Amino acid sequence: MQRSLLILVLIPFSALSAVALWQHGYWGILEPHFHSFGEGQVLADLVIALSLFMTWMWRDAKSLGRNPWGWIVLTLTCGSFGPLFYLLTRQTEQKSAEQTPILN
Repeated sequence: MQRSLLILVLIPFSALSAVALWQHGYWGILEPHFHSFGEGQVLADLVIALSLFMTWMWRDAKSLGRNPWGWIVLTLTCGSFGPLFYLLTRQTEQKSAEQTPILN
């Protein structure tokens, strides 16, 4: 169920991001956030939320034996795509770990 929800969010978000990038370019997506305090607040909120998620993602990846750098770089360059893909792949790894018996 969680995987389906992640995919349900990822598909339209990808389409929205692709159209925005195509129409406005990378700087064109960020530039409006510097026009007023209200728009700046939205950018600051996004930076805070993604910073908190990257902190959690770093710790979670390390605890699972994963290298977090790819996800951190993806988040810094592509925003929410980093956390979405991390959660999508994390769930898959958890399922395979649960299905594989551990022999002592």
